[in-house]
Amino acid sequence: MRPALVVTWAVGAALCTTLFVGALHGDWLSPAQAAYAYGGTFAAITLGVLVWRRRPDSRTGPLLTAMVFAGILPDLDTVFYRSALAVTIGLAATELLIPLYGHVVLSYPTGRLGGRAERVLVALAYVYAAVYALPLLLFYSPAQPHDQRVFECLPCADPLTRVGWYDVTGLRDALDKVLFVFAVLFLGLLARKLIVSTRTQRRISLPLLAAGAFGAGEYIVQYSIFGTQVDSWHNETWFWIVTSANLAIPSALAAGLLWGRAARSGVADLVLELERTPTGSLRAALARTLGDPSLELALWLPERGTFVHGDGTPFGVPAPSASRAVTPIGPASEPLALMVHDPALLERRALLDATGAAARLALENERLHAELQAQLAEIRASRARIVEAGDVERRRLERDLHDGAQQRLLGIGLALQLARSQLGPDANGAAELLAEADSELRAALDELRELARGIHPAVLTEQGLAPALRTLAERSPVPVHVLDAPAERFAAPSEAAVYFLVSEALANVAKHARASSVRLRVESDGATIAVDLEDDGIGGADPERGSGLRGLADRIHALDGRVTIRSDPGSGTTIHAEIPCA
Repeated sequence: MRPALVVTWAVGAALCTTLFVGALHGDWLSPAQAAYAYGGTFAAITLGVLVWRRRPDSRTGPLLTAMVFAGILPDLDTVFYRSALAVTIGLAATELLIPLYGHVVLSYPTGRLGGRAERVLVALAYVYAAVYALPLLLFYSPAQPHDQRVFECLPCADPLTRVGWYDVTGLRDALDKVLFVFAVLFLGLLARKLIVSTRTQRRISLPLLAAGAFGAGEYIVQYSIFGTQVDSWHNETWFWIVTSANLAIPSALAAGLLWGRAARSGVADLVLELERTPTGSLRAALARTLGDPSLELALWLPERGTFVHGDGTPFGVPAPSASRAVTPIGPASEPLALMVHDPALLERRALLDATGAAARLALENERLHAELQAQLAEIRASRARIVEAGDVERRRLERDLHDGAQQRLLGIGLALQLARSQLGPDANGAAELLAEADSELRAALDELRELARGIHPAVLTEQGLAPALRTLAERSPVPVHVLDAPAERFAAPSEAAVYFLVSEALANVAKHARASSVRLRVESDGATIAVDLEDDGIGGADPERGSGLRGLADRIHALDGRVTIRSDPGSGTTIHAEIPCA
């Protein structure tokens, strides 16, 4: 433990002991009241120091410790009434408990005030405490009491800061009214905080919010009855109420710590659950154990030097903020994983650490799974790029044949026709030779056009899938009944995959199936394109023995689609494929 924390705890222990002994020798508290007030205060100081040590990056520990000290510092002028320094400190801290009380409750569990309304109210509360203490420090004299809450004390020392005497009763009554308004606004902010909090924050902070509501409600009731703050030292009933309200905050925090330790027993259940948890479900198991459904798990891949999701996709690690916290699992320099979670769980650091330790073995398996998924994603992306490159090259070849070779052949044909017209019918057989050459040229041109359409059909690019499929059906030597074909356009890779699948299937039917007809149905539900092609041929087709359908299956798989072929001997062949629309 850091020396500053040890000193703080020691000062708190000495102060509580001194005030307890002073109260026993005085006549303003019974032994039971003194034990409750200062024993509870000592326990609260101990709790504050422990929270401060456990979470040095949070303001909750320092604020809680300061709040507890602020609750007993005003008692100094009661025990050390002859000491001007003690009286000065007691008067300066008269209302310091109020802003610290609100600060602790409204900033929990992150230790930072969230909204503008909370910051404004707490700032005004600190101003209120200063305004309340300043007149007492300047004008208060215990030998001249005019305030009904202050009793004459001739031997009491004046504060070191006193410049004269002035009756400040009216000012204090006015400030009590202001405090009543603060209490009402404070309750409203507590209700708002409870509503806007996440489920995890609400579960963790609910005991403290309830304690804060009890303290504010206590003052509202007190003011409604008495119209002013009660001197709880001389009103036994309100002593127990007011003291309980002051100790409610540390008691709620202590209950939260005990709950956190009890929750660690759930880690044992997590260990058993992880044995049965399938790969890819670790995040859900951790979220259930920690009670944070928003929890995200980032797995570290050292070979790639990056964090990924469980499916291998890159994970962008957010910077710690008021809405998200990041906790490493394993060595901070190279963790196995990161848990990105609700910042409220930082109040349960022991639970976080125990959960991470229990999950380390499962994380190794999860990380291997994520790495395989990442490699698979790269293979899929690479295969898709290869298919796309092939389609681009097909379009280039089709364009080159159309714009280059076909145009040249057309030019030669025109030249042959012109030569025939100039030679006339009697040219020693030359006209006949030119006619034969023109006929062969036309046949070559038709074959070239057919080849260009097979490389990449222009009708598919220009008109869409349905016209392209009907063109295939018209050109097929086996009658094809197109039962359905979508009129809408899809992504070019998807349309090409459907087209070439049907084209290759019809070519196989014509060559091998001995079929008399083919039924073709293409439908889309907006997400996928379903292709069903069925012939009444002899069946027995084996995709493994030919490269055509196997290559098309690779094309479809590259788009995250799937294709199945059923071809029992004597029962025809059925092809079913599902291809994503985009």
